[in-house]
This record gives sequence, C-alpha cells and structure tokens, in this order.
Amino acid sequence: MAQEHQDHHHGARGQRHHHHGHGSTDMDWAVLGPLLESQAELFAPLYRQVMAWLSEQASAPGLIVDTGSGPGVVSCLFAEAFPGARVVAADGSAPLLERARARATRLGLADRLTTITGELPDVLRELESPADLLWASNSLHHLGDQRAALAEFATRLAPGGTLALLEGGLPGRFLPRDIGIGRPGLQARLDAVEADWFTRMREELPGSVAETEDWPALLTAAGLKPTGTRSFLLDLPAPLSVSARADVVASLTRTREALADDLTDTDRATLDRLLDPEDEASVHHRPDVFFLKAYTVHTAVRTP
Repeated sequence: MAQEHQDHHHGARGQRHHHHGHGSTDMDWAVLGPLLESQAELFAPLYRQVMAWLSEQASAPGLIVDTGSGPGVVSCLFAEAFPGARVVAADGSAPLLERARARATRLGLADRLTTITGELPDVLRELESPADLLWASNSLHHLGDQRAALAEFATRLAPGGTLALLEGGLPGRFLPRDIGIGRPGLQARLDAVEADWFTRMREELPGSVAETEDWPALLTAAGLKPTGTRSFLLDLPAPLSVSARADVVASLTRTREALADDLTDTDRATLDRLLDPEDEASVHHRPDVFFLKAYTVHTAVRTP
C-alpha cells in the first residue's frame, strides 16, 4: 500500500494503480517502483512541511512507523526530519520495500530504517515496540473497515504517541479552466468521474463498511484524542520542471486508461490531444501546465 502513489492520488489518477496491498502479483514493480519514487519525490516539499508541523506535536519520537510506505521516499524523509528516531516502513510489497532499503542505504540511513512486509493493519502486529508516531497516508481508504483499522492503529501507539492520518484535501489541478481545445472545465468533470470511481472502489473492497468521513470523529471512536487538522499545499507554477510535467502526463494517462468508458466522446478526444506528444496543445508542450494540490492531515494522540 504505498501511500506515495499514493494519491497524489484521488481516483484513478491519484490512485495510481497502487493498490494497497502491494502484494498482488499482477503489478510490474520494475516499472511501478521508479514511478512511485518520482511521484513521492515531487511531493517532498509538501511532506517536509507536514513533518515540521508534526515535530511540534511529537517532538522527539523514538519509533516512527510509515504504514503503506511503498518504496520508502517518505520513510527516509521522516528519518531525515527526526534524526533521533528509528523508522519502520510497512508495506504489502516486498519489491517496493527492497527499494526502500536501497534508498536508505544510499542516503546513509540504513542503520535507522527497517521494513516489515504484510497487509495492513495486521502487519503492525509485527512491530517489536509501540510507535511514538504512526503515519498513515492515503492508505486507510484502501481498507474495507476503516473504523476497525483505526482502532488497530491506535493499539500500536505508545502512550502519548501520535497518529497522523493523511486523508482528503483537494483534487489536483494542472490546467486552466479553458485550455483552448475541447469543452472548458475538463478537470472539474474528471473530478466528478473520479469521485464515482472512488465510491465504487470503496464499495468493492473486502469487508467494506460505509463511514461518514469525519476523520476526527473516527479518531475519537478509536480511543484517541484529536489534536489538530491542517492542510498543506504543493504549488508548482508554470513553467513546470521536466519531472513535474512527467507526473502530469502520467496522471492524465492513467485517467484516460482507467476512466475512458465514463467520459464523453468530447472529453476523451481532448485527453487524447493532451497526451499526444506530437500535438503542440498537449501537456508535453503547453506553457500553461502547472501543478497545484492540497493534502489534509489529521492528528490524534493516545492519552497515557
């Protein structure tokens, strides 16, 4: 369950296919691993903002657990942001955790980062000690019974430990409302189609339970005391870097592949033009492509 695909992820775009647990055999990790890493690296400035905020609540955690860590980009950012902490990366994909260990070695963090392989939330039973900070980023909504999963997360916290839950925010924006081709308002319509896709995804999960997405209330129901909610912005104005533009191309490509049957003929044709590298109106060449995305993080503590 790599959060890092995670969502910049909402919907088929954000969900970039990762689907939590990463243990499935139909994934080509040789292709997907580097993609997940590049996407998480793009969001590193936002994650650093989150970690600076979390450091005000969990000033000196001894053990940080990254649930749904994927290839470990965020796990390593935690190790850098909290130099006194040990970090455990937990994910269902052994190949992605291999990448996490290799990344930690490259960055000189291998002595502080370990991995555990298995599906959430059960894999957390393998922790040798309770977590001072447990990070769950766009992984909870891939679990059928979110309330039960939060209760399990809560039991893995040390007294006084913090659960940081990244869920929600705002859909990403890459393009102006009127892009000069097709019908104006393309991204708003894609958002609506993706919202329906997300609802179907939730309904089809094993053991799916419908929940009102009041995250502080659900954290309270898990026996925790909510301590804050804050949103963080990734704001990359035009002109985009090569890596950011590549992420936009990848995101729209996934949308075209996953949601084509739900789009109008006009919007499909517009997406095809936007993704055609030979078309000057495509996102490969347009000077007006930007990247704007908000993530919301909710925190709660296990009271002693």
